[in-house]
Amino acid sequence: MTKHLLLLEAANLVVVAWRGREKLHYLNPVPLQEVYERWIGKYERHRLQALSDFKKGLKQNKKSKGDDMEKPKLVYETYIRTMPTKLWTAITKPEFTRQYWAGLANVSDWKIGSPWQLVTKGDKPEIYVTGKVLECVPPKRLVLSWADPDHLADKSRVTFEIEPIEEMVCLTVTHGDFKAGSTMVGKVSGGWPRVLSSMKSFLETGKGLNVFGGR
Repeated sequence: MTKHLLLLEAANLVVVAWRGREKLHYLNPVPLQEVYERWIGKYERHRLQALSDFKKGLKQNKKSKGDDMEKPKLVYETYIRTMPTKLWTAITKPEFTRQYWAGLANVSDWKIGSPWQLVTKGDKPEIYVTGKVLECVPPKRLVLSWADPDHLADKSRVTFEIEPIEEMVCLTVTHGDFKAGSTMVGKVSGGWPRVLSSMKSFLETGKGLNVFGGR
Protein backbone atom coordinates (compact mmCIF):
# COMPACT_ATOMS: atom_id res chain seq x y z
CA MET A 1 0.00 0.00 0.00
CA THR A 2 2.79 2.42 0.89
CA LYS A 3 4.55 1.74 -2.41
CA HIS A 4 1.40 2.44 -4.41
CA LEU A 5 0.68 5.63 -2.47
CA LEU A 6 4.21 6.90 -3.14
CA LEU A 7 3.73 6.26 -6.87
CA LEU A 8 0.43 8.15 -6.82
CA GLU A 9 2.07 11.03 -4.93
CA ALA A 10 4.88 11.19 -7.48
CA ALA A 11 2.29 11.35 -10.28
CA ASN A 12 0.47 14.16 -8.41
CA LEU A 13 -2.70 12.07 -8.32
CA VAL A 14 -2.72 12.02 -4.52
CA VAL A 15 -2.25 15.01 -2.21
CA VAL A 16 -0.75 14.52 1.26
CA ALA A 17 -1.88 16.57 4.26
CA TRP A 18 -0.49 16.13 7.76
CA ARG A 19 -2.78 16.41 10.81
CA GLY A 20 -0.57 16.02 13.81
CA ARG A 21 1.05 12.61 13.42
CA GLU A 22 -1.56 11.45 10.94
CA LYS A 23 -0.70 11.46 7.23
CA LEU A 24 -3.90 11.96 5.24
CA HIS A 25 -4.17 11.20 1.54
CA TYR A 26 -6.63 12.89 -0.82
CA LEU A 27 -7.39 12.11 -4.43
CA ASN A 28 -6.21 14.98 -6.67
CA PRO A 29 -8.48 15.02 -9.75
CA VAL A 30 -6.93 18.10 -11.40
CA PRO A 31 -4.42 16.18 -13.60
CA LEU A 32 -7.22 13.83 -14.65
CA GLN A 33 -9.34 16.85 -15.57
CA GLU A 34 -6.49 18.14 -17.75
CA VAL A 35 -6.38 14.81 -19.60
CA TYR A 36 -10.13 14.95 -19.99
CA GLU A 37 -10.04 18.48 -21.43
CA ARG A 38 -7.25 17.64 -23.83
CA TRP A 39 -8.39 14.26 -25.14
CA ILE A 40 -12.02 13.63 -24.27
CA GLY A 41 -13.87 16.85 -23.48
CA LYS A 42 -14.36 18.20 -26.97
CA TYR A 43 -15.99 14.96 -28.15
CA GLU A 44 -17.84 13.50 -25.20
CA ARG A 45 -18.38 16.34 -22.67
CA HIS A 46 -22.19 16.59 -22.80
CA ARG A 47 -22.88 12.85 -22.83
CA LEU A 48 -20.48 12.10 -19.99
CA GLN A 49 -21.75 15.05 -17.94
CA ALA A 50 -25.31 13.77 -18.26
CA LEU A 51 -24.25 10.31 -17.09
CA SER A 52 -22.26 11.80 -14.22
CA ASP A 53 -25.20 13.94 -13.06
CA PHE A 54 -27.48 10.89 -13.23
CA LYS A 55 -25.06 8.83 -11.14
CA LYS A 56 -24.71 11.60 -8.52
CA GLY A 57 -28.48 11.85 -8.31
CA LEU A 58 -28.79 8.14 -7.58
CA LYS A 59 -26.10 8.33 -4.89
CA GLN A 60 -27.80 11.32 -3.28
CA ASN A 61 -31.09 9.43 -3.08
CA LYS A 62 -29.37 6.50 -1.39
CA LYS A 63 -27.52 8.59 1.18
CA SER A 64 -28.21 7.45 4.73
CA LYS A 65 -28.42 9.55 7.87
CA GLY A 66 -25.11 8.09 9.00
CA ASP A 67 -23.41 9.66 5.99
CA ASP A 68 -24.65 13.10 7.03
CA MET A 69 -22.41 13.03 10.07
CA GLU A 70 -19.32 13.20 7.88
CA LYS A 71 -17.75 16.54 6.98
CA PRO A 72 -15.91 15.81 3.74
CA LYS A 73 -12.86 17.81 2.75
CA LEU A 74 -11.81 18.34 -0.86
CA VAL A 75 -8.13 18.92 -1.61
CA TYR A 76 -6.70 19.87 -5.01
CA GLU A 77 -3.04 20.38 -5.87
CA THR A 78 -1.89 22.02 -9.10
CA TYR A 79 1.63 22.82 -10.34
CA ILE A 80 1.74 25.94 -12.50
CA ARG A 81 4.69 27.45 -14.34
CA THR A 82 4.31 31.01 -13.05
CA MET A 83 5.31 33.30 -10.16
CA PRO A 84 3.48 33.50 -6.79
CA THR A 85 2.58 37.15 -7.36
CA LYS A 86 1.07 36.40 -10.78
CA LEU A 87 -0.95 33.52 -9.38
CA TRP A 88 -2.18 35.71 -6.52
CA THR A 89 -3.23 38.37 -9.02
CA ALA A 90 -5.05 35.76 -11.11
CA ILE A 91 -7.06 34.74 -8.03
CA THR A 92 -7.85 38.20 -6.66
CA LYS A 93 -8.27 40.45 -9.71
CA PRO A 94 -11.72 40.21 -11.37
CA GLU A 95 -10.43 41.07 -14.84
CA PHE A 96 -8.17 38.01 -14.70
CA THR A 97 -10.62 35.68 -12.95
CA ARG A 98 -13.08 36.14 -15.80
CA GLN A 99 -10.49 34.78 -18.24
CA TYR A 100 -10.51 31.27 -16.77
CA TRP A 101 -13.55 30.98 -14.47
CA ALA A 102 -16.33 30.86 -17.09
CA GLY A 103 -16.67 34.65 -17.07
CA LEU A 104 -17.11 34.87 -13.29
CA ALA A 105 -15.19 37.46 -11.28
CA ASN A 106 -13.82 37.46 -7.73
CA VAL A 107 -14.75 40.83 -6.23
CA SER A 108 -13.45 42.09 -2.86
CA ASP A 109 -10.99 44.52 -1.29
CA TRP A 110 -9.39 41.40 0.26
CA LYS A 111 -9.20 42.83 3.76
CA ILE A 112 -9.85 40.44 6.64
CA GLY A 113 -13.55 40.51 7.50
CA SER A 114 -14.56 42.07 4.18
CA PRO A 115 -17.20 40.47 1.97
CA TRP A 116 -16.21 38.79 -1.29
CA GLN A 117 -18.40 37.69 -4.16
CA LEU A 118 -18.09 35.55 -7.27
CA VAL A 119 -20.27 37.40 -9.78
CA THR A 120 -21.47 36.85 -13.33
CA LYS A 121 -20.71 39.24 -16.20
CA GLY A 122 -23.17 41.52 -17.95
CA ASP A 123 -25.00 44.80 -17.31
CA LYS A 124 -26.81 43.29 -14.33
CA PRO A 125 -24.30 40.91 -12.69
CA GLU A 126 -25.68 38.26 -10.37
CA ILE A 127 -23.98 36.87 -7.28
CA TYR A 128 -22.95 33.27 -7.90
CA VAL A 129 -21.13 32.64 -4.59
CA THR A 130 -20.68 34.88 -1.56
CA GLY A 131 -18.70 34.89 1.67
CA LYS A 132 -16.12 36.74 3.77
CA VAL A 133 -12.33 37.06 3.75
CA LEU A 134 -11.09 35.10 6.79
CA GLU A 135 -7.33 35.24 6.16
CA CYS A 136 -5.25 37.12 3.60
CA VAL A 137 -1.47 36.83 3.41
CA PRO A 138 -0.36 37.79 -0.13
CA PRO A 139 1.00 36.03 -2.07
CA LYS A 140 0.92 32.93 0.14
CA ARG A 141 -2.45 32.20 1.71
CA LEU A 142 -6.09 33.19 1.25
CA VAL A 143 -9.00 31.78 3.27
CA LEU A 144 -12.63 32.48 2.40
CA SER A 145 -16.01 31.45 3.71
CA TRP A 146 -18.18 30.13 0.88
CA ALA A 147 -21.96 30.03 0.47
CA ASP A 148 -24.70 29.98 -2.14
CA PRO A 149 -26.49 33.39 -1.86
CA ASP A 150 -29.82 31.51 -1.87
CA HIS A 151 -28.71 29.18 0.94
CA LEU A 152 -26.53 31.29 3.23
CA ALA A 153 -26.78 28.84 6.13
CA ASP A 154 -25.01 26.17 4.04
CA LYS A 155 -21.53 27.61 4.57
CA SER A 156 -18.13 26.07 3.94
CA ARG A 157 -14.51 27.23 3.85
CA VAL A 158 -11.96 27.48 1.04
CA THR A 159 -8.19 27.85 1.50
CA PHE A 160 -5.71 28.79 -1.23
CA GLU A 161 -2.06 28.06 -0.37
CA ILE A 162 0.72 29.10 -2.74
CA GLU A 163 4.22 27.60 -2.47
CA PRO A 164 7.04 28.50 -4.89
CA ILE A 165 9.01 25.53 -6.22
CA GLU A 166 11.92 26.52 -8.47
CA GLU A 167 10.33 27.93 -11.66
CA MET A 168 6.84 26.84 -10.65
CA VAL A 169 4.34 27.29 -7.89
CA CYS A 170 2.29 24.64 -6.15
CA LEU A 171 -1.28 25.79 -5.57
CA THR A 172 -3.22 23.77 -3.00
CA VAL A 173 -6.94 24.45 -2.74
CA THR A 174 -8.73 22.93 0.24
CA HIS A 175 -12.52 23.12 0.44
CA GLY A 176 -13.90 21.86 3.73
CA ASP A 177 -15.94 22.59 6.86
CA PHE A 178 -19.11 21.55 5.07
CA LYS A 179 -22.21 21.28 7.19
CA ALA A 180 -23.69 17.80 7.64
CA GLY A 181 -25.83 16.99 4.62
CA SER A 182 -24.55 19.96 2.62
CA THR A 183 -25.67 20.03 -1.01
CA MET A 184 -22.63 22.16 -1.85
CA VAL A 185 -20.22 19.20 -1.82
CA GLY A 186 -21.50 17.74 -5.09
CA LYS A 187 -21.48 21.13 -6.80
CA VAL A 188 -17.95 22.21 -5.94
CA SER A 189 -16.31 18.76 -6.24
CA GLY A 190 -16.97 18.79 -9.98
CA GLY A 191 -16.19 22.46 -10.42
CA TRP A 192 -12.80 22.89 -8.79
CA PRO A 193 -10.82 20.52 -11.09
CA ARG A 194 -12.19 22.38 -14.13
CA VAL A 195 -11.47 25.83 -12.74
CA LEU A 196 -7.93 24.93 -11.69
CA SER A 197 -7.16 23.32 -15.04
CA SER A 198 -8.40 26.45 -16.79
CA MET A 199 -6.39 28.67 -14.44
CA LYS A 200 -3.23 26.70 -15.19
CA SER A 201 -3.83 27.05 -18.93
CA PHE A 202 -4.49 30.79 -18.57
CA LEU A 203 -1.30 31.45 -16.60
CA GLU A 204 0.89 29.30 -18.85
CA THR A 205 -0.56 30.10 -22.27
CA GLY A 206 -2.60 33.28 -21.80
CA LYS A 207 -5.88 31.52 -22.58
CA GLY A 208 -8.27 29.71 -20.26
CA LEU A 209 -10.20 26.56 -21.16
CA ASN A 210 -13.89 26.29 -22.02
CA VAL A 211 -14.39 23.93 -19.12
CA PHE A 212 -18.07 24.71 -18.51
CA GLY A 213 -19.26 24.32 -22.08
CA GLY A 214 -19.90 27.96 -22.93
CA ARG A 215 -21.57 29.23 -19.75
